[in-house]
Amino acid sequence: MNTSTKKWLFTKYSSLILIPFMIWFIVNLVEIYDSEYAEVVFFFSEKTSIFLFSFFVAFAYVFSALTISEIFEDYIHDEKIKNVASKALYTFATIVPLITIIGIFILSL
Repeated sequence: MNTSTKKWLFTKYSSLILIPFMIWFIVNLVEIYDSEYAEVVFFFSEKTSIFLFSFFVAFAYVFSALTISEIFEDYIHDEKIKNVASKALYTFATIVPLITIIGIFILSL
């Protein structure tokens, strides 16, 4: 299978996986929007919330990295710049979700 085909499939699958996570997140965001700090911390301290939010963040960053890398492929013609931009993007898309997930786990302690 071609690399471009794999990227396209991963993009489509990750977007399908994001739909239920996005619905869950929007429903819960509406519920905790006007809540006090302690209630928000309690929400993110529950095991199911941690689990679902962690997957939501991970899949959101995978999806965004895949779509942004396609923009790099289409609009950056210099191979060196394209490689540096892609590596920086994938590094950013790995580090930020990890920091977010670790922060949520620390918050729940």
